[in-house]
Amino acid sequence: MTLPPDHGTPGTRVAVAHTADLDTAALAAARALLVEAFDGDLDDADWEHSLGGMHALVWEGADLIGHAALVQRRVLHAGRALRTGYVEGVGVRADRRGHGHAAAMMDALERLVRRAYDLGALAAADGAGGFYAARGWRPWQGATSVLTPSGVVRTPEDDDCVYVLPVVAPLDPAGDLVCDWRDGDAW
Repeated sequence: MTLPPDHGTPGTRVAVAHTADLDTAALAAARALLVEAFDGDLDDADWEHSLGGMHALVWEGADLIGHAALVQRRVLHAGRALRTGYVEGVGVRADRRGHGHAAAMMDALERLVRRAYDLGALAAADGAGGFYAARGWRPWQGATSVLTPSGVVRTPEDDDCVYVLPVVAPLDPAGDLVCDWRDGDAW
């Protein structure tokens, strides 16, 4: 699916595609873009977290200048396992920031969250919380944890960076939020 060119700036287009529909070159370009966007702080587990779901890609001609991904996860809250659209790998090329590209990608992913999931969630990178809050994402006020192979383990280091986009699930923002297990960062 390609969104109309009015998403982003003139001369750009936002494309939405599943990982399975992206060729090797597009995936390599997305990973390289994220490595640059995160100043080299993107390891194999971080990249893997962006795979297996939907990608919003901003193209300027043949150049990839923005990437964001939405993957399905399970989040436990108030005795329920919620089907969660989890945002990963949001980055825009440094020389193209401040032109609405991240907002255009989030528009595309938020549409998917609202139509296919009980809840949206993400862990905001340092300094990005205001961007998400302005879009209606709410900072989680309660405790965060991860369901590991040996049981639930608190993740207090993530308490201040987890944001949720309420969709249909009733939420107690002061309650506990427990994400499913994966390699690398839990949130």
